[in-house]
Amino acid sequence: MYNFLYLVIVVLFGVFGEQNSQLMNDKVALLSFMSEIVSDPGNVLENWNSSDVHVCNWVRVRCNNARDSVTELILNATWLSGTISPSLANLSSLAVLDLSMNFFEGPIPKELGSLTQLKQLSLSWNFLEGKIPYHLGFLQKMVYLDLGSNKLQGEIPESLFCNGSLSLQYIDLSNNSLSGEIPLKNECGLKELQFLLLWSNRLVGHIPRALSNSTRLKWLDLGSNMLTGELPSEIVREMPKLHILFLSYNDLVSHGGNNNLKPFFASLANCSDLKELKLAGNNLGGEIPPIIGDLSTNLVKLILSENLIHGFIPPHISNLVNLTLLNLSSNLLNDSIPPELCQMGKLERVYLSNNSLLGEIPPALGNIPHLGLLDLSRNKLSGSIPDSFANLPQLRRLMLYQNQLSGTIPPSLGQCVNLEILDLSHNKISGVIPSEVAGLMSLKLYLNLSSNHLYGPLPLELSKMDMVLAIDLSYNNLIGTIPTQLKSCISLESLNLSHNFLEGPLPFSVGQLPYLQALDVSSNQLIGEIPQSLQMSSTLKHVNFSFNKISGKIPNEGAFSSLTISSFLGNDGLCGSIEGMPKCSNRHSHLMLILSILLSLFSILILCIFGYCLVQRSRIQSQLEIFNGGDLDLKHPRISYGQLNEATGGFSASSLIGSGLFGHVYKGVLCDNTRIAVKVLDTKTARESPWSFKRECQVLKRARHRNLIRIITICSRPDFKALVLPLMSNGSLERHLYPSHGLKRGLDLIQLVSICSDVAEGVAYLHHHSPVKVVHCDLKPSNILLDDDLTALVTDFGIARLVKGGDESANVKETISIYSTNGLLCGSVGYIAPEYGLGRSASPKGDVYSFGVLLLEIVTGRRPTKVLIDEGSSLHEWVKSHFPYRMDPIVEHALDRCTPLVMPKEYTKIWRDVILEMIELGIMCTQFTPSTRPTMLDVAREMGRLKDYLSNPSSLLIKEEPPNIDGV
Repeated sequence: MYNFLYLVIVVLFGVFGEQNSQLMNDKVALLSFMSEIVSDPGNVLENWNSSDVHVCNWVRVRCNNARDSVTELILNATWLSGTISPSLANLSSLAVLDLSMNFFEGPIPKELGSLTQLKQLSLSWNFLEGKIPYHLGFLQKMVYLDLGSNKLQGEIPESLFCNGSLSLQYIDLSNNSLSGEIPLKNECGLKELQFLLLWSNRLVGHIPRALSNSTRLKWLDLGSNMLTGELPSEIVREMPKLHILFLSYNDLVSHGGNNNLKPFFASLANCSDLKELKLAGNNLGGEIPPIIGDLSTNLVKLILSENLIHGFIPPHISNLVNLTLLNLSSNLLNDSIPPELCQMGKLERVYLSNNSLLGEIPPALGNIPHLGLLDLSRNKLSGSIPDSFANLPQLRRLMLYQNQLSGTIPPSLGQCVNLEILDLSHNKISGVIPSEVAGLMSLKLYLNLSSNHLYGPLPLELSKMDMVLAIDLSYNNLIGTIPTQLKSCISLESLNLSHNFLEGPLPFSVGQLPYLQALDVSSNQLIGEIPQSLQMSSTLKHVNFSFNKISGKIPNEGAFSSLTISSFLGNDGLCGSIEGMPKCSNRHSHLMLILSILLSLFSILILCIFGYCLVQRSRIQSQLEIFNGGDLDLKHPRISYGQLNEATGGFSASSLIGSGLFGHVYKGVLCDNTRIAVKVLDTKTARESPWSFKRECQVLKRARHRNLIRIITICSRPDFKALVLPLMSNGSLERHLYPSHGLKRGLDLIQLVSICSDVAEGVAYLHHHSPVKVVHCDLKPSNILLDDDLTALVTDFGIARLVKGGDESANVKETISIYSTNGLLCGSVGYIAPEYGLGRSASPKGDVYSFGVLLLEIVTGRRPTKVLIDEGSSLHEWVKSHFPYRMDPIVEHALDRCTPLVMPKEYTKIWRDVILEMIELGIMCTQFTPSTRPTMLDVAREMGRLKDYLSNPSSLLIKEEPPNIDGV
């Protein structure tokens, strides 16, 4: 089939011809390759179809200086899909072939083995299948071979290592399903090899001794295979330039019958550039020798976890002064923790968990300034928790559970303002829970103080933890009542207060926690009935009320419909229809029915009277507004309908600059030459949704911020309502994101980050600092305007929600403001938070979601609606499906769109890092569960940091490192 297609194309192009026969053959080969492409969503190959464009000017095609043959075909990260055509083998002068980070399927054509000039072959991050062709070993000039992250199977061809190029410097076959042994023989030394990446395959056997011939090796990663034998001491001894050595998750053992690690660490002593050493998940035995302190002082990561290493931690390890990560967890280590660890001043993460360490926690650990994670859990540590931990400003995760710690919880832990996880469970800690610790607002994941000897009441300060996902205080001696203030822990998903001595009724407010999934209050002394709010919860899945003194009727509806008797054991006063529970008595049921009917009728009467009063009051106020010219006490100059009509040329079509759900926007010039934008509410909308106009007036009247649109005045008549705003010369952000709107070139990354920072600042003000808290509900590019200096201003508050007094449980009228008059969701498709579709009220976390979509849209250059149509998923889901290992195409596309025409080459890494951070922030903001999203204050702070980072790149340049390919 291939030969027939090739002949047809040759005949067709032979008619028109190229002056050079080689170039004609190359053109035919490229067109044959293009014919196998199933999808080209970015239209990358569009100009390949043009007969007016010379082959050497085709996109991603490069020729030699004489322009008589193709030498490079670089189509990485272009979203192409299909199969790789064997016709590429006819590009006889090809030196570089890069098809990485696409969606190619099928086998690697064996015909590529005839490309005798090929130096670089990159096919990684595709969906290629089958075996690696033996013929690739015939490429004598090959320097760079990357077939990683595909679905390749079978054994590695011996020809790649033996009969192939002697100049090979880079081999990456990682993240496939390759089997067999590493086919490297003694007579086949790859003396130029610098990178060998074979991680995450199914390779067996010993690490070949012939690898010691590769004395220039810098990066060796054989992790996550099934390799056996002793650690390769004799091999690495011959690799003085080694930077990275990853051997984790194999079946390797140490020397001397798996009892001597000293020879291996001694063999690494000459590796003066060693930066990362990972040996986790093997069967390594023996003690850590003091000689470990003689390793390179350039070492930043040392991972020996999940082995059989015993003995003590040698103090000499403190000689590794540049270490940032130390992981010795899940071994058989004993004795005490050496205080000398504090001499390693750059440590950021320390894992010593799941060992048999004894003694007290050294207070000196509190002197490591950059320490962000400390895991000492599952040991035999005793004594008290050091006060010195308060000196760790970067501490985010402190895990001391399952030890034998005693004493009290130091109140000074409350000074760890960045702490996200605090787990002190399963110890012997006593005393009360300090209010300083209970009020740690920074906790985002969980607080676990269970299985200790804590006593006293539950601190009211727990209500300050509005971001924590789980609280576990079970198996203590806590007393008193459960505070109603726990309803302020709005992100809480799991609450366990079981096995204490708590009394009183279970507060109604606990059932109002919007995301609560698990509640355990068993084995206490609670009384009263179970609040109906728990039955009405839409998220509750697991509850346990057992062994209390709770009474009343238990329904089997709502959240309780899936519960069994096991959730209610030991409560003699309960009855209901749940299987195994006593049935409730019907006595007095008729009397109660009559009483409930009378109460209902009385309530309806009161509501009618109250409603009539409200209607009358609304009519009077509306008449007053019309009488006052609609001024609403804004104290702005009044502008008549006639003046607006004249300024906009009679609201002519030529003055129209925008349209939306609630009306049209016109540009105009007042008689004093003030340029204005007039937002005219649609007549039908004004009649059906008068609250939209009033809402926008209320917001613009009360909110004052440099990143929010300011109001000049309003004009309100029974048949006409309009807002008069300043005209923004640079239009909306949407106009700049999509050049098809008339711009030749979009904004660069510095401008986009500055705009996002402005938007975040404006919305953060609405959420946290405005006199009346506001949820915007419709953040999107068209609602972000840019002034002369490209400062962003948030506009269009037509469906905004006012949260009076900062209380997010607003009245019914406010709650339904997220919906239009026909009951459909207001806002814009693609930007609406998923919880709104489930009937939940508008909240600040909904705006955070919309901002996250905005970030992802800016980076990817794709409209959320187009992604929904093309991909069948949300923009968030589509980006997340590529995160973190398939981000390069997205990043490269963003760089192409957002990089200035002239920019120093060394800035590329900085811009790439910023784009990745924007993507990560966008994914965080668009998480499905609102409680896991950051606040707009957090978002504004992060965007401000990125803005500052870009403002002075010359002072922030970082030396580029090899890619962090990690098979562990």
